[in-house]
Amino acid sequence: MTPVIHRVASLDLPVRPWSWPFAEARRADILAHFAEQQRDKPKLWNGRVLLGRHPVFSGGCLSASYFETDFASFLAWRDWGFPDHSVFNGFGMGALRCSDGAFVLGEMGEHTSNAGRVYFPSGTPDLDDIKDSAVDIAGSVARELEEETGLVPGDYRSEADWHCVYTGRAMAMIRILHVDVSGEALRARIEANLARQQLPELSAIHLVRGRSDLTAAIPTFVGVFLEAQLLLQS
Repeated sequence: MTPVIHRVASLDLPVRPWSWPFAEARRADILAHFAEQQRDKPKLWNGRVLLGRHPVFSGGCLSASYFETDFASFLAWRDWGFPDHSVFNGFGMGALRCSDGAFVLGEMGEHTSNAGRVYFPSGTPDLDDIKDSAVDIAGSVARELEEETGLVPGDYRSEADWHCVYTGRAMAMIRILHVDVSGEALRARIEANLARQQLPELSAIHLVRGRSDLTAAIPTFVGVFLEAQLLLQS
């Protein structure tokens, strides 16, 4: 489907018990696929993640039900072309926007499952992102941002709303985070942080100031959001 952007003020994402038929029916194939991927990227870990179902936009709110599964099942679902259309990968993203208008994105390292892709700090929610029996996307964004860039909430100002880019198989819940430094200054700060890490998740930092900075390495849902924001700036 063509990506659609919904701007909402709140998120209602309860976590409920549910057994994923795809994960049960294809168990042997899923484990074999994960073992193959792990041979190429030994740092891959089959932890627990949270995926979504039944998204509804109403009254300025996104509602959806989340369930727990293993990373191996998620990876197979993704790599095999999203065979179960009733499920989506719903995750938060922190869109770092600098004082000069530049957006700051990271390039995923070679050891990750998204090697070479360029997007905002983010991650598929996991059990650490559950708060009061619901997925805490704001908390997930803050955690991923600190892990990937070293930035903490005191370093940026969060806008209130979420820009939810829905593609059918993915839901990127993007919140704009304002940083009171230039794009070049923030890139240098994040690069210095990456240099201190033993195995950083990001391999490079990219700035987007205009459409000419959009490349094929940027996922469609991020590109759609950026194009909309750049249009507002022009």
